[in-house]
Parts: sequence; structure tokens; C-alpha cells
Amino acid sequence: MIIVTGGAGFIGSNLVRGLNRAGHDDILVVDDLTDGVKFRNLADCRISDYWDIEQLQLFVEHNQSFPGEVAALFHQGACTDTTEWDGRYMMQNNYNYSKLLLHYCLKNRLPFIYASSGSVYGTRQKFREVPENEAPVNVYGYSKYLLDLYVRRISGKAQSQVAGLRYFNVYGPREQHKANMASVVYHFNEQIRSSGCIKLFRGSGGFADGEQRRDFIHVDDVVGVNLWFLEHRSTSGIFNVGTGQSRSFNDVANLVIQWYGKGQIQYIDFPESLKDSYQSFTEADIRALRETGYRQDFISLESGVKQYLDRLNGKHGFD
Repeated sequence: MIIVTGGAGFIGSNLVRGLNRAGHDDILVVDDLTDGVKFRNLADCRISDYWDIEQLQLFVEHNQSFPGEVAALFHQGACTDTTEWDGRYMMQNNYNYSKLLLHYCLKNRLPFIYASSGSVYGTRQKFREVPENEAPVNVYGYSKYLLDLYVRRISGKAQSQVAGLRYFNVYGPREQHKANMASVVYHFNEQIRSSGCIKLFRGSGGFADGEQRRDFIHVDDVVGVNLWFLEHRSTSGIFNVGTGQSRSFNDVANLVIQWYGKGQIQYIDFPESLKDSYQSFTEADIRALRETGYRQDFISLESGVKQYLDRLNGKHGFD
């Protein structure tokens, strides 16, 4: 059996589909379906069972045993809202709960592969996975950063795989439920369909209008990295998961306009509320990931945006 927390969410549900394609269907999905619309992400997936997040928490707190062998626990569940400032909620949901699952896996020698985030680097300009490059600027990033620090402290005593994957800006199918936290590709598509105009921030962080840069990675690549770690259980550590190449928001907007064959860009004032907590530049340093032996090429932004827009607009089924 394979356990996927956050399995009805964006990356989690894509991971479940990736596991299905790899021949796995004995999958326990754990999530919180208070937002019931997320069930759609699992409608075409093959799973063996579904548990609510509280059910797993109680199970783990009592150190109960799963029937049969557990191949791995993929911990994708978290509050991913970077604008959420309820620190107590964020730390309980993203940090304390993650530690609980980590210690269960360590005690039972189960591989623990978890979602970290490129947000741990904050506004720093270097993205190697070392503490001196890390300085989160929001409480979401801090919750991920603190878990990574904790993993570093206990890693020397671990007798099973512990791998933290720092996702950069992920985009792709099954994110429609994320609302404001969906990718810019999703939002640009919605904007151009409704008004023919894509809105970008004016210059910030030393960058010109719309020239703020991020490392955009397609969700299929994120799934590919997770599946690689499942097959390489002797590999532990904390690794960036990005393409290693930053691209501007103007680049993304122009690819959407190109797909539609129409549209324009409008630059809007940069929000005051984001001025101290916004990453104007990210670019994953993926040397550590490559040094593990992961050799798969990443989907180009041009190809990934086209594939995604095809699906969002009904050309390739489920979006």
C-alpha cells in the first residue's frame, strides 16, 4: 500500500494518477473534503481507500499498524495559502502534523517523502539547499522551513528514507479548486477568456513591469520526481524541485496570448500588502537533485503551457 496525504489536492491527485499509470492502485488517499468539490480530482483515479485527515492523525497517535506492507507515505497535505497569516493554524497544520507523520514513519521504518517549498528562500537570490540561503518572508514559508530544519536535525538517526522536495511554482491540471492560490497560467487563462486582458504587476524588487521571474514547473515533472524517489529508497535529503530556469510573468502571459491568438497585457499597481512578502525572483538550483542520479528532462514552459491550456479549454479531457 502507498499512502498519499493531500491526495485530493492539486499535486496529490496528480501523484495518485501518476502512481496509477505506474501500476499502483493499492493507494490510501488522506485529505479533508470539507471543500467537497475536490472529489473531482479523484473521480478518474484508482484508489483502495479514503481517510479523513483526523482519522489518520488518531491512527498515527496510537501507533497502530496498517494491514500489509506500506511502500511509502507521500505527505502532500498542507495549507498552501501564502497569504494566510494565522500562524497558529499554519504551524499546527503544516508543521506539527507533519512531525507526527514523520516520527510514525521513522519508528516503523517507512519511506517518508514530503512536500517542502521554494518559499523557504524568501527574497534571497541563491537557491542552493543550505541554511544560509533560507529566509522565508511569510508564515507559510516559515512552516515549511521549520520542518526542513527539524528533518536536518534528526536525519543522522533515520533508518529509513526521508526526502523533502522543495517545489517551486507548480502549474498544471487539477488545480481549479485552489482559487486565488492556483497558478498564474490558470488565472491568465481565466482572465483572457473573460476580458481579453491579462493583468500583471508593475515593477518590483528591481524588476521592470511584468519582468518578475519565477521557476515554473509542470506538475507532471513534480510527479516524476516523486516517483523516482519511490524507486530509490536509499536516497534521502532535501532537494529543490524546479526546472533550474526562471522565466518572467511576461513570458507566461505572452504564451497564453499566443495560444488564443489574441489578448493584451495590462500592468497594475503592486499591492502594498505584498511588498514585504513577495518573491520577485526564484530559480531552483537543481544540482543536488541531479547528483542523486535523477536525469529526466523537464517540460519546457512553452510545451507545458500549451498542454495545460489545451486541457483547460476542453481539447484533452479532464482539467
